[in-house]
Amino acid sequence: MIRRTLLATAALAAALAFGGMASAQALDKAKACFVYVGPIGDGGWTYQHHQGALAVKEAYGDKVEIAWQESVPEGADAERVLTQMALSGCNIIFTTSFGYMDPTNTVAAKFPNVKFEHATGFKREHPNVATYDARFYEGRAVIGHIAGKMTRSNKIGYIGSYPIPEVIQGINSYFLHARKANPAVELSVVWAYTWFDPAKEADAAKALIEQGVDVIAAHTDSTAPLAEAAKAGNVIGFGQASDMAAYKPSPRVASIIDNWAPYYVKRVGLLLEGKWEQAASWEGMPGGEVQIGEITDAVPAEVKAEAEAMIAAITAGTYHPFTGPINKQDGSAWLKEGEVADDGTLAGMMFYVEGIKGEIPK
Repeated sequence: MIRRTLLATAALAAALAFGGMASAQALDKAKACFVYVGPIGDGGWTYQHHQGALAVKEAYGDKVEIAWQESVPEGADAERVLTQMALSGCNIIFTTSFGYMDPTNTVAAKFPNVKFEHATGFKREHPNVATYDARFYEGRAVIGHIAGKMTRSNKIGYIGSYPIPEVIQGINSYFLHARKANPAVELSVVWAYTWFDPAKEADAAKALIEQGVDVIAAHTDSTAPLAEAAKAGNVIGFGQASDMAAYKPSPRVASIIDNWAPYYVKRVGLLLEGKWEQAASWEGMPGGEVQIGEITDAVPAEVKAEAEAMIAAITAGTYHPFTGPINKQDGSAWLKEGEVADDGTLAGMMFYVEGIKGEIPK
């Protein structure tokens, strides 16, 4: 079971609505618990969530105890773990993978005094359930620009995890900005059908390299694609979810960092103050949840400056990565000149933009 899925426009509208019931009283101390789909040493998604958990401990010291469980399968096992956590005295539980959505809501119904926060989902069936996500596509725009400028073969690649809206958003944003930087760019997509499996991720990277791709982006959780780029010697890539600094200054020339710390610190703080309430969050660069790691000296100074200008514009809210004119893959109009994509369309995005070859797997 995967941690993200296609959102219908109606579901999105519900997910982005705010409201619900607040905690009845403040707490002198709290126990914050985290459920992880992978190991905290994965170097990517789970690692970065755990850094957010550690930030909670640093922020509140003895007022907050943190606990976590790694590599929890999505499904029945997750429901068992969540139940155990609720019984163990957890006041707030963060479930950090899409496949935990139904188990989160099921267990929340049984423990109305425990707060549950679910990452990347949209179901909030009880007043003690909140959801949160990040606008990863903003980071894809920046690395797409770098890819378009730095490719020598004019062939760039993307390792997709699962063909769902969040990943399609990333592919489209990456390609659009690479094509703007270099109209000759062609994109190849390889689907790994995993979030964390270093062997599968390595095979996907190898397949792209064999096709002549010399810039690889990945939407999976391990450092395996960068390791394959390093072996090739003439291929660059990007850190995904966390900085992956071990591969600086090349092949890792920049990174998209998921910074969950501000959200976790904020939500636990509201719990302590007795002000927690049900909400849905979809933040990005302006809120500090999506960051671009150091752009190394392997990137030409002019390209680095252009990338930094894009970061500044997205952060300031003066530029949106999906600003028209943009057509769909079949050539039909999607966004007119200057028109910005709405959140409902983005959250349910299951189409490629014009210029991408191939079909989205069903």
